[in-house]
Amino acid sequence: MKQLYMKQKVFSLSGKFTVKDQQEQDIYYVEGSFMQIPKTFSIMNTKREEVALITKKVFSFLPKFIVEINGREVLTIKKELSFFKARYTIEAAGIEVRGNWLDMDFEVLQHGEVVGKVSKEWFTWGDSYKVQILKEEMEAILIAIVVAIDCVKADQTAANSAAT
Repeated sequence: MKQLYMKQKVFSLSGKFTVKDQQEQDIYYVEGSFMQIPKTFSIMNTKREEVALITKKVFSFLPKFIVEINGREVLTIKKELSFFKARYTIEAAGIEVRGNWLDMDFEVLQHGEVVGKVSKEWFTWGDSYKVQILKEEMEAILIAIVVAIDCVKADQTAANSAAT
């Protein structure tokens, strides 16, 4: 089992942060687009090669995020119409997220088998997450899911603060 750690830089406007291993070595670099439409997040390996891309769909009635791994669309996160509480769904072939993913405490399953676990690290400055990789070939997808969900949460927080 491999453990990775993500910590967003609290005041980064562009959404730049790294994913580290247990020895605190940078494994992935995440860079968000700043003042660009559509909003994107690029996940790159240590050679700065893009392994995943998250794009916020611009022309959709409700927020929708597309996750691509190596140029192939693998999952979609979209907000559902609800009146009381924000509700999101994750659509992917064979991939399921179980648990409280808006609180960042969940398992990722592929065809019923747990391939990763995500938990939020509490008492840290900024949002920090621990990602346990149980199936190594799912590593990029797991990192992309965490970044995409974090982006959904940030959009929701911004929308809520703009409404008040």
